[in-house]
Amino acid sequence: MPTTFHQKPNLFIQNVTLKVSNLSRSIDFYTEIIGFRVLQQEEGRVTLTADGQHALITLVEVPNAQFVRGATGLYHFALLLPSRKDLGNLIQHFIQKNVQIGAGDHDVSEALYLSDPDGNGIEMYIDRPADTWKWDSNGQVYMTTDPVQFQSVLREADGTWSGLPIDTVMGHIHLSVRNLQESEDFYTSLLDYAVVSRYGGQALFISTGGYHHHIGLNTWHSEGAEALPKDAVGIQSYTVQLPDQDYAVNLKKRFVEQNMEIKEQENIFSIIEPNGIEVKFTI
Repeated sequence: MPTTFHQKPNLFIQNVTLKVSNLSRSIDFYTEIIGFRVLQQEEGRVTLTADGQHALITLVEVPNAQFVRGATGLYHFALLLPSRKDLGNLIQHFIQKNVQIGAGDHDVSEALYLSDPDGNGIEMYIDRPADTWKWDSNGQVYMTTDPVQFQSVLREADGTWSGLPIDTVMGHIHLSVRNLQESEDFYTSLLDYAVVSRYGGQALFISTGGYHHHIGLNTWHSEGAEALPKDAVGIQSYTVQLPDQDYAVNLKKRFVEQNMEIKEQENIFSIIEPNGIEVKFTI
C-alpha cells in the first residue's frame, strides 16, 4: 500500500506527463531501465504503470522537438520505492544494465538519480521511517546530501528485480522556477502546502501532512527564465490528487478570485501555474 503521505487528504502527486522526442526510444528506456509496464498506448502517447492500474508517467511525443536549457520546468520527478531491499535490487539492476547514476543520502531518504534519453531528471528513492526524521521548532525538517552507503543497501538486496514494485508511487516532483517567492506564494497560499525546508534563497521544499516534501522548487538554473516552449522536451503537466469534491470547489473559487483561467475536463480541471506548467487536479 502507498504510504499515508501519498493518500488522501494529502495533496500528493499522482501523475507526471513528459514531452519526449522519440516515443519508441523512451518506451524502451522506461520499461527496460526504470521498470515500468505499458498501461495504454496510442499514436504518439503512452501511459506507464507500476501496478497495472494507475498511470504514474505519461509520455507524449513532440515532432521535431527542441532541447532547451535554462527554462522553467522539470528538475526531476521522483519515484518512491516501498523498501530498502527494492532499492538494493534496483542498484543491482542498474549495475547489470551499466546505467550511470548519481546518489544522495538526504537523512530522510536514500536516493538515486539519472536522466532519461531526453534529459528529463529522475529520482528513485526510499524513505527512512518518518519517526526518525528531525524536525525543529519552526516546523522545518532536516535534509542534507551525504554519500549513499551502497554496500549497506546492497546487503539488503535479494536479486529479484523484475520491474518496479507494484507499491511504487510518485513520491514527489521537483521544479525549476523563475522566481522562488512567486512560486512559494502560489503553492502555499492557493494550494495549502507548507514550507518544510529552505536551502538558502534559491530552493525550498513544501508538503502536506508532515511529509519531507511533495514538491521541491528551485531557481538554481532558471532564475528569471521563460517558460518551456510547447515544442520542447520536458514537463507538460502534473496531476495533484485532491481530498474531495468540496476541496475542489473551494480551490476553483480561489483560482477565480486570482483571475486564473480554469480548463475543465471530465473529472479533472487544470490551471497554468506561475512557471508555465499545467497543473491538473482530480478527486
